[in-house]
This record gives sequence, C-alpha cells and structure tokens, in this order.
Amino acid sequence: MKQTYSLREKIQQILILLIPILITQLSMFSMVFFNTIMSGKYNSSDLAGVAIGSSIWNPIFLGLSGILLAVSPIVAQRYGEKKNKEISSTVVNGIYLSITISVLVIILGFFLLNPLLDQMDLPSSVQATAHDYLVGLSFGILPLFIFNVLRSFIYALGKTRIVMVIMIASLPINFFLNYVLIYGYWGFPELGGAGAGYATSITYWVIAGMTAYIVRAKDPFSSYRVFSKFTEFSMAKCKEILKIGVPMGLSTFFETGMFALVTILISKFTITTVAAYQSALNIVSFLYMVPVSVSIALTVLVGYEVGAGRNKDAKTYSWLGINLSVLIALITGLLVVLFRYKVAGLYSNETAVINLTAHFLIYALFFQISDAIQATAQAALRGYKDVNIAFIMTLVAYWLICLPVGYLLANYTKLGAPGYWIGLTVGLLAAGIGLSLRLIYIQKRKFTSVEIKEAV
Repeated sequence: MKQTYSLREKIQQILILLIPILITQLSMFSMVFFNTIMSGKYNSSDLAGVAIGSSIWNPIFLGLSGILLAVSPIVAQRYGEKKNKEISSTVVNGIYLSITISVLVIILGFFLLNPLLDQMDLPSSVQATAHDYLVGLSFGILPLFIFNVLRSFIYALGKTRIVMVIMIASLPINFFLNYVLIYGYWGFPELGGAGAGYATSITYWVIAGMTAYIVRAKDPFSSYRVFSKFTEFSMAKCKEILKIGVPMGLSTFFETGMFALVTILISKFTITTVAAYQSALNIVSFLYMVPVSVSIALTVLVGYEVGAGRNKDAKTYSWLGINLSVLIALITGLLVVLFRYKVAGLYSNETAVINLTAHFLIYALFFQISDAIQATAQAALRGYKDVNIAFIMTLVAYWLICLPVGYLLANYTKLGAPGYWIGLTVGLLAAGIGLSLRLIYIQKRKFTSVEIKEAV
C-alpha cells in the first residue's frame, strides 16, 4: 500500500486490493458451493442435511473468525504508524488465540452437537447427514482459524494476491475430494453429504500449510519473523485483539445466527422448502462475496490511513467503498432476478425445488442492496477501530427487527416462507442506515479532534 493523492489513485488502490480479495472470497465460497451443489445432486435429503449443518457451523465459524480478523485493522494501523515490532507480536498472539478457540470449539461440539440436533426434530436421514457433515468439518477447525490470522496479516500489508493464488491452487483439490467422498468414486467411501465436510477439512489443512510457508519463507512477510517469535506470548496483545475482535465476532455471530435461525424455522416446512431456501440463500451468499471483499479492503485501507494520520483520505476511502458495493449489488441483484430459473436449476434436478428457489430469488435485489450498505459501513468503522456501538446497532437490527418481522410475515400472512426474506431485507436496511450514521459521526469527531490539536 502507498499514500494516494487523487480520487483516481484511490479508486486504483481499492481495486488493486479488492480484485485479489474478491477472487479469494469467491474461491473460499466455492467450497461451500461445491458442498451444496454436489450434495443436492446426490439427493434432496443430503442437501437438507448439509444445509442444517451449515446453518449451525456458519455462525460459530464466522463469529469466532471475526475475533481473529481483528488482527487486520490492528496490523494495518501499526503498518501505517511504521511500528513493525508490534506487528509481529500481534500476529503471534493471534495464532495463540486461534489455537485456544479451536480447542474450545471442538470440546463444546463433542458435548452439545447431538442434543442440539435432537431438539430440531429433523427427519432421521437429514439429522444423520447434518451430524456427519459437522464431524467431518471439525477436523479442519484448527488450520482454518490459523489461516484466518495469517490471511489477516498478509492483507494488512496490502499483499492480497498471495492469498488469491493459494486459494485458486486449492480449489481443484477441494473439488476432487468432494467428488470422490460424496459419490464414492475411485475406491473412496461413499459418504454422501457428510463427505463434503471431510473434503473441506482436508483442503483447510492444505491451505494453512501453504500460507504458513509463504509467511515463513517469502518477503516481505519473512522479515517479521512471525514463527521465530512464537514464544513471545503477550496477554496485553491478546487483550488488544479481543477488545476489538469480540464485538466484531459477536456482530458477525448474531448476523449469521439470524440466518441460521431462519433456516431452522424454515425446517418446519417441507424438505422441498428447506432445499429451495438453502439454494436461494447459497446464491445470494455467493453474490455477497463482493461486498465482503470490498469490506475487507476497506478495513485495511481505512486502518492504514488512520494509522498514518490521514483522516481525510480515510473518509474518502470509506464512502468510495460503500458506493462501489451498492453499485455492484444493484447490478448483480438485477441479473439474478432476470435469470432466476436458470440459476436455480444449478442446484437441483427437481422441478418443485427449482420453482420455489426461483420464487425466493425475486427478493434478492433489495436484499443485496441492503446487505451491501450495512457490510461496508461496518467495515469502515472497523478501520477506525470503532466496533462497540456498531455491534449494538447490528444486534438490534438483526434480532429485534429482522426476525420478528420475518416471523410475523411468514406465519401470520399468506406469504409463508418468503416472509422471512422480507424480514431479512428490512432488518439489514435498518442496520445499513444506522451504521452509516455512526460512520458520519465518527468521521466528524476525527476531524474535530485533528483541528483542535492543530489549533493548540
């Protein structure tokens, strides 16, 4: 990364970071895409099982990863301040936290998974697939969390292409493993939807190994000697990561938890409805990788400029990112609505599932725009390390607006399951408006602080 002086240079800087991040996010999501597509082609019951398993795992993974991704804004600000020694310490202690969190998740999963699935009153075939899928995923928790710390470190230095190359290289491995473990080809066991979990875990180990090698052996990462300083545990650094990361993680957890709960509520409908909803959500989530990618780049750029004391540049980057994200969401949302039947056909061979998926996708346009606003506004706030108020805003929007509105529309009107989509859209829009207003306030406060210091 470097200092920019014109709007054109800033747009170029965003794109330089954004494009590799987008390819990386799409590659990561492709693993979920392969899981869903191949399980759906195997049969609807396995697709529903993978859907339920994913609805349980995603909030946990994304929420805990949100804690670890706090490494990115911290390192970005230290990079802007040119405090290289503190960068190494932050990464090392991020890895310590990732190991601790992984162990806790595995222990809790061992005791809580079966009771949780029993409470959901699922068909036996769906419950068995969900259980086995999550067991398979559990073998990849440790490398996945370590990878997220190392990825945050790499992103904060502005070297986003490295992770892109690693992810692209891993895709054929993941596709092959899904193919042979789900269907039982070439002498491998036929595991159905559960095979997708094991395939993904093996791939995570490969990704983490490649990333660790790059950080240890290649410039500029090797100059920070992260693994050579692995004995330098610091409770203060862990607390710094947790202070920023816990609100970030909770915000992500409550967002994904909201989607998971909607999936569970929809599981009370038919297997066709569950499969169609999960297919539609999978499509929308795939498109959501664009605002997510903009958000990651935005957090790094805003953090870097704030660390360097260039608050005007940080403000410009914030609103450039939000506007870019909304524009792309508008375009992709329109395309999905226009070609919804063809897109739905990728997920199932069953006419009933295709038609219902296409019906759900009608709501995708407004959903995409609302989600784009809230995701990028929240990312800009993270660049300022302003996370506590943002967490409260998202908690209110997700759980006091999204869910009640969706539940009422789905159960007390003729809308049925699509009522949940309207509730999600309304809540995400409320979050976007609230976070944008908070961003305006923070930016005004920053400028005021700078002006007061200069006057003194």
